[in-house]
Amino acid sequence: MDDINVIFKNRKPLFQKLENYGFVKRKSAYEYTKTLPSSGFELTVTVTKSGGITAKVIEPEVGEYTLHLTNSSGSFVGSVRGEYEQSLNDIADKCFEADVFKAAQTLRLIKYVREKYGRELEFLWDKFEGNAVWRRGDTNKWFAAVLTVSRRKLGIDSDEIVEIIDLRLPPEEMTALVDNKRFFGGWHMNKKHWFTIILDGSVEFKELCRRLDVSYTLAVK
Repeated sequence: MDDINVIFKNRKPLFQKLENYGFVKRKSAYEYTKTLPSSGFELTVTVTKSGGITAKVIEPEVGEYTLHLTNSSGSFVGSVRGEYEQSLNDIADKCFEADVFKAAQTLRLIKYVREKYGRELEFLWDKFEGNAVWRRGDTNKWFAAVLTVSRRKLGIDSDEIVEIIDLRLPPEEMTALVDNKRFFGGWHMNKKHWFTIILDGSVEFKELCRRLDVSYTLAVK
């Protein structure tokens, strides 16, 4: 069973979205309450301003109900558990964003893609939490991948972990671009069609955006 720590792992709250969802702003936290249909129990979710999340289920006239958090079986416990998890997952999807990447350029790119293309990073691999992709909404094709790797993986004599982006480029332009200093052959991608940039400021943000825009236009088939 997914618990609250798993559901909200590597996520941070978007407070305006919490309020839009129905959370009420308190002195030091945001609070949301709903009735679980199958049981009539009351679910209360609290998100602190520092990003902490707690949730509890209250059984009217009895107090806090906890069987849904145990290995107890039975249709009733199962229905409460299912509604509890469904509610938390819905809040996580609609009111939180991924909080995995830390590099300044990565965070600026996330904002850029969100504002220009309305796309969010998708984390497709449970075993590789530091890897994500952007896909076009119309073709469902990847136009960029943001990954966490060692510089050594790119042929650099350093074990420093960095954030990188893989982008598309027409094959006829690849040889002239890749210099293994600012632009590298696509990491874990077909190097005929993809190249890599380290998101450490070695490439100016304006150029990053321009090359990401090109990659977006190429993700059509």
